[in-house]
Amino acid sequence: MDKNSEIRFVGQPIFKQIMNLIDGFDLKGLILKHNSDYYYKAYKTRTQLITMLFGILSRCDSMTEICEGLRALGGKLNYLGLEKAPAKSTASDGLRNRSHKFFEELYFSLVKKHQSFLSDSRTFGLTFKEVLLIDSTTIRLFSDILKGVGRNPKGDGKKKGGLKVHMLIDAVQSVGRFVKITAAKVHDKNFLKSLELISHSMVVFDRAYNYYHQFALWTANQVYFVTRLKKNAVYTVLEVKREHCRRKGQAKVLRDEIIEMEYHPEDKHGVRQTKVKKMIRLRKVSYQDEQNRYFEFLTNNFDIDAEEVAFLYKKRWGIELLFKKMKQNFQLHYFYGENVNAIYTQVWCTLIAQLLLTVIQKMAQAKKAFSVVASLIRIHLISMLDVFELLRSTKRAYNRKIEPPPLHQLRLEL
Repeated sequence: MDKNSEIRFVGQPIFKQIMNLIDGFDLKGLILKHNSDYYYKAYKTRTQLITMLFGILSRCDSMTEICEGLRALGGKLNYLGLEKAPAKSTASDGLRNRSHKFFEELYFSLVKKHQSFLSDSRTFGLTFKEVLLIDSTTIRLFSDILKGVGRNPKGDGKKKGGLKVHMLIDAVQSVGRFVKITAAKVHDKNFLKSLELISHSMVVFDRAYNYYHQFALWTANQVYFVTRLKKNAVYTVLEVKREHCRRKGQAKVLRDEIIEMEYHPEDKHGVRQTKVKKMIRLRKVSYQDEQNRYFEFLTNNFDIDAEEVAFLYKKRWGIELLFKKMKQNFQLHYFYGENVNAIYTQVWCTLIAQLLLTVIQKMAQAKKAFSVVASLIRIHLISMLDVFELLRSTKRAYNRKIEPPPLHQLRLEL
């Protein structure tokens, strides 16, 4: 059987080739900055990072599976710079006690380092310096972890417990540019206070983030946004700029209005001033899509076309796809530790794994879907294959080599 010429064998497992994207970074400097190796004689920070990434990329369900899987690798551990696989108790202690702040900063450092591979040439034909997308996803936890973070709904509503991953991404990138992890009960709008946005940038988010005091601050700093209007919002229509009739199956702007809304400002400590009222002038765009769905958008930009407002909000689907990638292709249904630090560490390591696979996918210029890339790497994690050739390969099987018959058989036939 002939070898497939499209897949080359190399001297390193695929897992080592993935780790090379991190080893090129000043990992030692970051370890010294956080002093994360203090009190650890054998289970160093890099060893924990390798252990966590191995479990996430191979989709292990527990720390036992991770440690037993590493132990079964045998002689291949030396490629990763490990003398032996960590014991389960040692790995669990490190996950529980080593601060997740190191992995958080490592993620953002890697985003900055590989930024050239993450951006593409898509343009929106807009005048904004950057278009940013905001959303959050909830990760459910057991009732004895992060106690009290769930809501207590009235009636028969379900209790929503766990943590929230709030994320800000660039519209032309597929990884988190700014990430904040909070308890699930923390309101989404509080995430907006953490953002530092430049003037003439555009932020797109859903109506769960509606925060009129923040909208007023952004308007003063020429930071623009597009969101959806809440159903119970109270406003006064000042001017109707456009108005059209609805037609079935036709996507079009129905109304373009200038409205005014009342809100209560906050002091420098974030306390709402209930006795003080202020007014903010915004723009409301009513839109119907091809499926006859009705939307009401809210923005503080009065210069762009109404169709552009609807187009920008449609781009928000990109961050939904990012969360879908994270939940479908990585193990976030089972957690390797039972305290808050362990959970945060696993979430940050999952984001690091997703970032590394995205960079490899872009470097390989692979046309395969991200889910296929994640599956191929999981299956061949310790194979001695060139990861880029593996992702580029389109052959379904090895070529079968047709060998000539033996000489004695040829003589008989003659």
